[in-house]
Amino acid sequence: MIAWLGSQPVFPPLSRALEDPNGLLAAGGDLSPERLLAAYSQGIFPWYARGEPILWWSPAPRMVVYPERLKVSRSLAKTLRNLSYRVSADTAFRRVIEACAAPREPGGETWIVPEMVDAYCRLHELGHAHSFETWMDGELAGGLYGVAIGRMFYGESMFSRARDASKIAFVHAVRHLQAMGVRMIDCQMHTGHLESLGAGLVSREVFVATLKEGCALPQPASMWDYHYSNEPA
Repeated sequence: MIAWLGSQPVFPPLSRALEDPNGLLAAGGDLSPERLLAAYSQGIFPWYARGEPILWWSPAPRMVVYPERLKVSRSLAKTLRNLSYRVSADTAFRRVIEACAAPREPGGETWIVPEMVDAYCRLHELGHAHSFETWMDGELAGGLYGVAIGRMFYGESMFSRARDASKIAFVHAVRHLQAMGVRMIDCQMHTGHLESLGAGLVSREVFVATLKEGCALPQPASMWDYHYSNEPA
């Protein structure tokens, strides 16, 4: 039996998360900045479909990227060198999350429901949610967004409108966050796509211990000041 949340941003201990479905911890509550930050600081995130109550998750094991273990294939490395593109941070947050929210196929469903879009845009306005954008020929071609607390980054979703555009944003994001002292990037659930980029599974104990260390560290002033151009001069 999972907990039903009240008006305060308080969650049950992670040990109460279900094994099936993996990580389901609680339901209800709201998407206020206070509750979202309380959730992420403990390794909890919301994930639910339209028409469902808000569901809160903390799966185990957890998919993460240690920045120093980033994998860049030969073909992707060639793309990063030779393709014409720009990468920026926090210049088009709402456009990125709305692109991530678009169904992957006509008539498909999305878990990034409208109230979630608005909630994360509010977090962005408060300085807690961030995006990386890939631009090609002046157009937004791909990107990703997530939540940052201290030097911990929680990746939420990414999208691509051109081949490798999301991978370009991901590689630049991971390398930049590593330079800023981020030790671990949360990817939540296992996917083959993330595994190909260097993500791996860790236990809940390792994940929580590392996020506590990262959340306690101050962010560098330049953490979200990122612009890179691979366009011809």
